Formats: sequence, structure tokens, C-alpha cells
Amino acid sequence: MAEAIYVGGLLVAAPQLDDPNFRRSVVLVLEHDLDGGTLGVVLNRPSDISVTQVLPTWDALVTGPPVLFQGGPVQTDSALALAAVPSGQEPLGWRRLHAGTAAVSRLGTVDLDAPPEILAGEIAQMRIFAGYAGWTAGQLETEIGEGAWYVVDAEPGDTFYHDPGSLWRAVLRRQRGELAYVATCPDDPSMN
Repeated sequence: MAEAIYVGGLLVAAPQLDDPNFRRSVVLVLEHDLDGGTLGVVLNRPSDISVTQVLPTWDALVTGPPVLFQGGPVQTDSALALAAVPSGQEPLGWRRLHAGTAAVSRLGTVDLDAPPEILAGEIAQMRIFAGYAGWTAGQLETEIGEGAWYVVDAEPGDTFYHDPGSLWRAVLRRQRGELAYVATCPDDPSMN
């Protein structure tokens, strides 16, 4: 039986998931609908493209590293931004995720067509993602059932994790039971 997918939850790639788009990735679920599918962004894939090169007006608001993140393999020529607000307010140009978990209650998407000045004093952290991860209705549930993904709770710091390259291990390490041991799986299991 597949684990429940929910907005604000994390999808953590199992070590055997070899798809280069998702190998050792941590995906934050932004939308989930049983009939319409699932949309999320990969949190731990910083690119080497600086925000200044693509969206220079937003550079000052981005949480380090100040680069675009590879959000997933779908529509990689478009950008999606996530930002956390310090209070319960909903500033202009920001839309709260419809999530029931406290860990992401202050997280939302940013309208990148809005002037950055209106959000400058309103957001605490922000990252911009090129593309997103998407699954059609039932597709992700099937992949979870096949053991490709673990569904776990997000913590407030996950979206803007200081060292994105170590997020996969960090998320797994904090899980209970046998799942925590998965964090010790070597990058190449044949070298074990």
C-alpha cells in the first residue's frame, strides 16, 4: 500500500531510484490531487546559474546559495519561486501553500511578475526553481508502491537548507526506525 501524499510533505528518492532527474533527490509536494496528479520541486539541486543572470531584480531577496535550483524536469525554461513569510500575514505577490502541516504553514509561491519591492520587507527566505517535478494521476502512487520514493514529513528548515547537497542524507537520518539507516547507503552500492 502506498503512503499518503500530501501538500507540504517530502518525497525522498530511494537509493535504487536511478533516474538522473531524481537520483537522491528530496521533493517538496506543492500540489496534489487524486484526479489531477502531483506537482513539486526538487529542493536539493542547486545549479551553477546565478539568479542575477536570469532574474536580477530578485537577486537581493534570494536565500543562499544565490543560484537557480533545478526544480525538476518539467518546463525547465520557466521559473517558480518559494518564499517563507515571518508572520501569518499574506503579502501581495505571495500565495500560501494549501498545506495542513505546521512545518510549511508560512511557505508559499511568489509571483515573479510582481515588483520585488512589494515583497522585500515581507519575506524571510526565498529560492527560485527552474522547472518542476510532475506526475499524472496515479503515477506517483505507483512509483511509491514500487519502492522508488519515501513519503516523510517536512521540517521548517528543509526548503531553504543551508547545504542542499546534504539534504537527502539529513532528511533520512532524522527518520525513525530502519528508514534512518538508508542515509548510510553509499552513492554506488556496488562499492559496498
